[in-house]
Amino acid sequence: MKAIIMILLTIFLGKSCNNETQNDLTNTVIQYTANTRGFYQKVVIINQKATISRDRNETAPKEEISISDADWAALVTAFAKINLEEVPKLKDPTQKRFYDGAAIANLKIRYQDKDYETTDFDHGFPPVAIEKLVNKIVAIAKEKEE
Repeated sequence: MKAIIMILLTIFLGKSCNNETQNDLTNTVIQYTANTRGFYQKVVIINQKATISRDRNETAPKEEISISDADWAALVTAFAKINLEEVPKLKDPTQKRFYDGAAIANLKIRYQDKDYETTDFDHGFPPVAIEKLVNKIVAIAKEKEE
């Protein structure tokens, strides 16, 4: 009997932790920006919706898309693995942006009324700690572009 209770308790606690992560991402604003002289892309993710802007001056209409459940699950998983306190300290793996080899990218996360922002990094070459999240965001924006 104790074994059954322990198994049920473990399953229940495991599910509630997963739902908590998803709820946390639901109430989080993630903004990814990449730009260079001839390229601009800003993706803002809020509650399973993405707003994509490709106009630096924001005079053109923004594209708003719903994120599929599979993509949302991937974002939730990637977000859960990030230590937000470490985000401002992340080092860029490459410096191609210094000679126009890549666009300048930046990730901002607003979580529980606190902002976390990376230092600039190369678009397409994010720091390892946020790589899965950034690559998923870029893939979602690119999917809408095609």
